This record gives sequence, structure tokens and C-alpha cells, in this order.
Amino acid sequence: MTDAPLPTTTLERVGDLTYRRRWPVLIVSLIVLAGLGAVAAGALSSFVLNRWEAAGSESVAAQEVMWDEFATGNSNLILLITADGGDVDEPAVATASAAVADELAGEDAVADVWSYWSLDGDATLRSDDGASAMILAHVTGDATEARTAIAEYIPDYTRDDGVIRVQVAGSEAASTQISAQATEDFLRAELIIIPLMLVLLVIIYRRVSSALLTLGVGLFSVITTLAGLRALTSVVEIASFASNIVLVMGIGLGVDYSLFVISRFREALARGTMVRYALRETLNTAGRTVVFSGLTVAASVAVLLALPFPFLRSFAYAGVLTVITAAAGALIILPAALAILGERMARRGVTVPVSKPVEQGGWYRLGQRVMRRPILWGGAALVALLAVASPAFDLQIGVPDDRVLAQGSSVRDTYDQLRNDFAVEANDAIQVIETGNASPTATDVAGYAARMSRIDGIAQVNSPAGVFVDGTPIAEGDERLDSGDTVRLDAIPAREALDGTGGDQIIAEIRALQAPFDGTLVGGYPAQLADFREALLERLPLIAALILLVTFVLLFLLSGSLLVPLKATVLNLLSIGVMFGVLTAVFQNGLFADVVGFTPVGTLDPAFPILMFCVVYGLSMDYEVFMVSRIREEYERTGDNDRAVLAGLQRSAPLITAAALTLAVSFGVYATGSVMYLQMIGIGVAVAILVDATIIRGILVPAFMRLAGPANWWAPAFLTPVFRRFGLRDEPARSISALPASTGPLPDFETPVESA
Repeated sequence: MTDAPLPTTTLERVGDLTYRRRWPVLIVSLIVLAGLGAVAAGALSSFVLNRWEAAGSESVAAQEVMWDEFATGNSNLILLITADGGDVDEPAVATASAAVADELAGEDAVADVWSYWSLDGDATLRSDDGASAMILAHVTGDATEARTAIAEYIPDYTRDDGVIRVQVAGSEAASTQISAQATEDFLRAELIIIPLMLVLLVIIYRRVSSALLTLGVGLFSVITTLAGLRALTSVVEIASFASNIVLVMGIGLGVDYSLFVISRFREALARGTMVRYALRETLNTAGRTVVFSGLTVAASVAVLLALPFPFLRSFAYAGVLTVITAAAGALIILPAALAILGERMARRGVTVPVSKPVEQGGWYRLGQRVMRRPILWGGAALVALLAVASPAFDLQIGVPDDRVLAQGSSVRDTYDQLRNDFAVEANDAIQVIETGNASPTATDVAGYAARMSRIDGIAQVNSPAGVFVDGTPIAEGDERLDSGDTVRLDAIPAREALDGTGGDQIIAEIRALQAPFDGTLVGGYPAQLADFREALLERLPLIAALILLVTFVLLFLLSGSLLVPLKATVLNLLSIGVMFGVLTAVFQNGLFADVVGFTPVGTLDPAFPILMFCVVYGLSMDYEVFMVSRIREEYERTGDNDRAVLAGLQRSAPLITAAALTLAVSFGVYATGSVMYLQMIGIGVAVAILVDATIIRGILVPAFMRLAGPANWWAPAFLTPVFRRFGLRDEPARSISALPASTGPLPDFETPVESA
């Protein structure tokens, strides 16, 4: 009897084509990779640095007026002058400090310089003990230009001539050292990660060729994505930190997708299937999983495009390109290599294929125990995870400062001295700029400045009509603050008033204060941070809604169920909650701060946790897609929900755990760095991935699906045609009689999901 022709899907045709053209595909891919490698080599120099500011905000508009009317801006560079004799008012100290200020003013990138001495002894620029004082400057240019210049100033202006000691600080100086240290930490971590992952992959596969292929797909993704980002720089800004995300996600997704593909290929070989048909089956099953996984991860990071910040949009471009290139490597280049290696992908040394029944697997037995008592097991796991996530309810949003750097860096040490010796932050003055055509009198301006100086947290207000403290004039006005066409006031905040979200409150009160002008613009670094945080937080509901909606739809198209996507959403949010609980306990509240090596400031910067939310949610969906596809496959074959869950768990959980382990190691190495951003990403993502791949996938998923029973696969009748028309689900494996067996001897091989 002749078997009926096998049905053909698009991915099966890709598998056939790849098998027949395996050598041309591999050779052309390597040639293309070499060309793209040359493009990627110059990618980093085409990326830019970014500031914490919201385009179109009031503070950015104020910054533009500051430059147009006063030829100055924020004091983004600080020179801290310490008198060796302990008195900054000594004539020799004043003379030496003036010489340093004049030298700084002569630098090409420096537009404006002012100091304690040039402002006739402004007390806000002198330390409480009188031993130190500040020279402030505005360095022009965008973030990349300003920080490039300041990188040269830091060593040039760090000096001690026996009269004064000069140290460098400032927001741009801190960002310069943060970027430099992050790059150094990142490169050091990569030198550890790549060989470490290779070792882990050899242990998982028990074959070097498989490990090298897997790592090769990751490197292919990294190189091609960097080349793509370099091309994108001709039309959009790409932040330099995006390259770090590319390296992490490229290697991680390359490993994930290659594990899925190679595992399924080896399963087919273990059943005695010929290489060509094993490749067809692999792409029709694992290949579909990779496609859906790629869609979910890409959708999760693409929502960052809804944010009005080039910095975070860069992560969206990098994330989407990384998914595309990792999937292309796993679905085109890797199958070509598998077709060439063929049966050599199995383990050496034995001649009879052996495949243990799924019932003998450890994950199957764990699933049985869970499903016998789903409420007990599921409830215990849920309580434990909620306990870990609970600190997130106390999460406080703040903004980064120099303490992102480890102690010992020159800028961090200078800021530590500023915090200890200065009660006010003259370097973070809040600028209030006149707008409109009103012509207020000096009396009006003085009254406005006096009222502003009474705001809680404002130490002093400088204006053309006088200097005010607590409503009382203490000095003559500053002529620098009147351009002839525009009046400006500088409100100097107390240092402790800017802690946490205190700066936001001060900005709000200043903006609410009745002014003698037609209008005002409030700017300065505290205002920029307040506007950035407000713009970011107001978009969070949109970001969350987009992620949930898109991934819900994709999981419905995979499973044909409404309950499976709902379950996945709830459990993925639980993973996110665990991550934020750990971030809050560790990086906000300081748990294990001495062990990890950072200084907690009592708040979390919102930008990186948002990025981590998108990455972790996408990766959690990655594992969800793989597990659901295997469970769905078993359910379609048997119609038995419990059997499908257990078999799907056994066939997917070991591989998910292996993928999660390699990815968690990849992220976890960054915790050994000395920049808090990388430490947060390393610890937070690693914990979330491991929890998701073990407790959630191994306990909560089977418990939930046992309780739901047949309802797992329910959907309203009106959605059934939608699933049939647009659903892209894994086809059940062909019967062994329909798949030609190899005519040659096969190596002894246990299916990788059992041995991993």
C-alpha cells in the first residue's frame, strides 16, 4: 500500500529547499556575514549618547531660550576647588582659581563660566566650612559632543598646584564616566560569557558541533543586527547603549532558537527518520515555534516605539532587528548546517536508537505530583512568588545620579565631597525665564523672587532685582540675569530637597507661582528630570496595554484558546512582579548592596526597568510559546488534556530550563560590573528568567491547566473561523510510517529533552 502524499507547509518547503541547496545556502550566508561584519565594525562610532530629557517639554523649550537670550545653559560641568590652606577667600586661592576659570573659558566647547569668586562670594557656591568652592560651566553641543569634550577635560583639570586642588564633576562628567565604565564592564563580561556559554552548551548537547552551531547563530544575530542599526542611523538616532542590548539578546535568542531547532531535529533522528524528512519536521514544528516566539518578543520590545524618547526607541529598533536576525539564523543558516552534518548531530559511540518513554522523565513525574494536588502545589508556589514580588508595592521612581558609579571613580568621589560639604546645589539651579511681552518693574520682579524664595526646598533665588533668601533680600541683583529683552531668575535648591521625588514638588510649586510676566518657562536639570519622568510615566499604561493586547492575540493564534493567553498573561506578569520585587528590595532598599557593590539611593530609575519589563515579558512569552506548542501538539494527537500537559511539560521543560540557564548566566555575569544599570539588568533579568522557567513553567502551568481541564482549549464560536483562517500552530508529527527511515545505522541517542 502506498502512503498518501504528505501535506506541505511553507516551512516544510523551506526545509526541503534548504536541504537541497544546503552548501550554497551556507556559503552565501558566510559571505554575507563577512560583508555585514565589515559594516558592523563601524557601528559603535555611529551611535549617539542621550540625555534624560523629554522632547517638546517645557524644560527643553527653556533650555533653547537660555541659549538664544543668554548664550548659556545648565551648569553641566563642575570644577570643585579646594584650598590647600583651608580658606577659599585667601588672595592666592582667588588668583589661582580665577586663572583656572579663565583657562576653562578658553576651551572651544565651553560657552559660559561663572564661579564663587566671579559672583562676589555667592554663598551657594562655597562649602559650609569655607574650604571649597565651585567653578561652574556650560559645555555646548549634544550629549555626544559635550561628553567627548568633557572626557578630555577630566584628566586635564584634575590637578593640585600646592595652592588649590581641582576636581571635576557635573552631570555630563558623570555620564561620561558611566558610559566609559559600562563599556569596560560590558566587554569584560562578554569575554566571560561566550566561553562560559560554550561550555554550558557542550554539556547540554553532549556534542561540540551542536554547541558551536548554536553559539554561531547568536553571533550571526549580533553582527547582522549591528550592521542593520548602523544603516538605520542615517534616518534615526540610535543610542550607544543599544549595542549592549544587541549583544545580550542576540546571543540569548540565538541560543534559545537553536536549542528549539536542534532538539527537534535530534528527536526526529532518534526515531530513525531520514535527515531530509527530519529537517522538514523540524521546521514545521520547532520552526513554527521560533516564528511565533519571534513575533511575541519583537512585539514586546516594539512597543517602546510609543515612547517619545530616542534613548528607549533605540532599544525597540535593536530588539526587533535582533529577533529577526536570530530567527533567520535559526531557520535558514542552522538548517543548512544540520543538513550537511546530518546524523552526526547525534551522540557518538553507539548504534541503536533509544528513546525513553515520557513517563520516565523527571518533569513528567513532577507534573503528576502537581496535577494530583494542583491547589496545594499551585497555592504554595503562588504564595512564595507573591512574597518575593511584594517589595514592588513600595517601589519609588527616581532619577539616576553619579551614585550609579562605584566608589573610587573620580567623578563619584568629587560628588561625595559635594554632598558632604555643600548644603545647597547651585550646580542644579532651576531657571525661570520670562516669556511674552509684559514689562514688569524691578519691584514686580523683586516681589516674584521673594515669593519664590519662600517655597519649601528653595535655599536662594537670584534675580536682576536682588538675591533673596526666605523672602528677604541679602544682596544686589545679578546683571547676568537680564539680557535686555528677557529676564531670568535662578532658584537654588537645598540638596536634601531634591532627594527622591522632592524635585518634582519644587518644580510644580514654581510653575504654579503667579508671575509678573505674560508667562514663564521653567528649566534647569531638576526640571528636565521632572519632565522626563512625567512623560515616561504617563505612557506606561499605553505600553502595558499594547504588550498585553499584542501578545494575547498572538497566543490565541497559536493555541486557538482564550484561556491559554489569559493564563500566560497572568503568569508572565507574575514573573515581572518577581523581578520588580527583587529590584526594589536590592537596588532601592539596599539588600545585599555590600555584596553586589553599589550605593542604594532609595529610588529606581524608570527607564531601565521599563526596558527590562519588555525584555522579560518577551522572553517569558518565548518559553510560553514553546511549551504551549508542545502541549497543543499532544492534545491534538490524544484529545486528553492531562496527558497533553504532562507530555508537553516533559518534552519542553528540560529544554526551556537549559535555554533559561544559559540566558540567565549571560545576563547574570553583568551583575559583576561596577555600574548599577548593568547590575540591575543582570540580576533582575536572570532572576525573572529562572523563576519563569522553573517554578512558573514546572508548577503553576500544570496546576492551572489541571484545574481548567478542557476549558483550556475553549474559545467562543465566532472566533473559531478566525483561528482556522489565521492561526499558525504546530502540525502534529507525521506517523513514523509516513516518514521514511534512514537506511544506515544510527548512533545511540536519548532524545535531548530527556538528557538535557
